[in-house]
Amino acid sequence: MDDYESVLLVIRECFVYRIPPLGSSKGYKAAEWDVGSFLWSGRLRIVSVGGKKCYIKLEDSNTGELFAQCEYKEDNNSVEPVIDSSRYFVLRIEDQASGKHAYIGMGFQERSEAFDFNVALQDFTKHLKNETAPKVEYTGPKVDYSWKEGETININIGKLKKNTSSIKTTPITPPQNTSNNPNDFILLPPPPSNNKSNTQTQSNNNNNQQNSNNEWADFGDFVGANNSNPSNWTTF
Repeated sequence: MDDYESVLLVIRECFVYRIPPLGSSKGYKAAEWDVGSFLWSGRLRIVSVGGKKCYIKLEDSNTGELFAQCEYKEDNNSVEPVIDSSRYFVLRIEDQASGKHAYIGMGFQERSEAFDFNVALQDFTKHLKNETAPKVEYTGPKVDYSWKEGETININIGKLKKNTSSIKTTPITPPQNTSNNPNDFILLPPPPSNNKSNTQTQSNNNNNQQNSNNEWADFGDFVGANNSNPSNWTTF
């Protein structure tokens, strides 16, 4: 369980360069490299082993074959940024079988990838410091907060008063009876019904029927008057 690996960062493409020996104490310069012709390109992974060791692995993008590996340690300059660019670094790689080491140049196409690379290494360093920092324990006298037998406790919650000042009630008074008879009450009239409209409708129907009869009576009088004067009609 102590050798479990957790991947901290994956960058799909990085480039490896041959670098000349360090000629100045100020640091490495990418301008002195032949960045136009890289030695190798592939995938970069930062892996934490057991939360105590960190490795930068350069692997083939297709097969995953390991090309080179750098064990990151903050105190041995295993990773150094160049002084003239934010996208290039110098890695100290080591052969696990022979123990030999060498320095190579490594760079990214985008500055955002170089930024993520730096942040991943810084986060691991903080995690490692928190894990290895000594834990401060309380060395004072131990206090017993347990409940003792027969011990009592008093809680004063005060007097509870019912606040009725904000609640106002209005009593409902029944209607007063002014007569001496208690059975006499003021009764409201019932709501109007449709009898009036029905009566009016029936009256209109009667008037219409009477007018119709009068018209037929006038027509009969007209016919009778014409029959009384046969001289005005021609018999065929």
